[in-house]
Amino acid sequence: MPQQSEAPMRIAFLVNDPDTEFPTAATTVMVHAAARRGHTVYLIGIGDLTYYSDGHLRAVSRKVPSGKEMSQADFLKSMQGREAERTEVTSADLDVLYLRYNPAEEEGSRRWEYDAGIVFGQMAVLQGVIVLSHPYTLAYAVNKMYLEQFPQAIRPKTIITREYEEILRFYEEQKGKIVLKPLLGYGGKDVYLLKKDTTNLKQIVESISRSSYVIAQEYLPAAKDGDIRLFLFNGKPLVVEGKYAALRRVNATGDFRSNLSAGGKPHKAEITDEILEIAEIVRPRLLADGIFDVGIDIVGDKLVEINAISSGGLNAAGELEGVDFGSEVLRLIERKVAHRRRYGHQLRNRALAVMD
Repeated sequence: MPQQSEAPMRIAFLVNDPDTEFPTAATTVMVHAAARRGHTVYLIGIGDLTYYSDGHLRAVSRKVPSGKEMSQADFLKSMQGREAERTEVTSADLDVLYLRYNPAEEEGSRRWEYDAGIVFGQMAVLQGVIVLSHPYTLAYAVNKMYLEQFPQAIRPKTIITREYEEILRFYEEQKGKIVLKPLLGYGGKDVYLLKKDTTNLKQIVESISRSSYVIAQEYLPAAKDGDIRLFLFNGKPLVVEGKYAALRRVNATGDFRSNLSAGGKPHKAEITDEILEIAEIVRPRLLADGIFDVGIDIVGDKLVEINAISSGGLNAAGELEGVDFGSEVLRLIERKVAHRRRYGHQLRNRALAVMD
């Protein structure tokens, strides 16, 4: 059992909706780890936030138990449903606000939540709360175009447009094999592989472009072997007992998408020097932007996606490797709180978010 922290903190995890969280989610792992380490923990849904003109935020939070003698499933269940105990919390009550909601998860009537956590997070920063990741830069890092701000050598060839003719031209340049996906999306949703047949190309482009720009990306032959998701915290791979927080995702159904939500299955990942070199290349930008945690997706020798908020799979990686990655993440956050308590507001949130 993890030891109680020497310096308990007050930390809130912001999710889309506590009632739709599930036991094996990365966020649940971290919330459980925080509770078991003796911290005061709050679980907040993004629709439960209120801002007041004095600058403070208020939220109706789910009461988080200590979790020390509970399974992950029972721990989460205790905070869900109408009978779950609620408690009020304000920004004055918090040391840390951890943004763990998925901006792209909801559509239709809940599109209001896309940037809600980020803008509320910006106000929390002004009240002295450590917000992870830094919400001012996270505002653009959550967009898939963020990938294009990293060195070209590690990225697949890509165009982003809503023009069918531009995509057709790119398709021809790539010898009739490209991947199409929305600029705003997650989990492999609305991702298509086009090869040697343009019959449905215009229809797919029109469908995606109704709600988003279209990303057209070169197809990487190595994708047939799946991809590697590697978790970076403070700009570096997360390592516990010599084991990397990573997993190899392979889809044996014939679907080219490796996403777990699209049928991909997690396997142990072999972390090569080539993969670590890609992680090292992205590190300076993540540090400059104050992005605390990302899941980077690698196919062959290319970085295909950077998931800068609520990246999933940490629990699966921990189960594969037999280690507790959640507690290690909490240790990283505890050190940030210790730095803030020593230095006060001399340390800005952007720097603190990625500080060891």
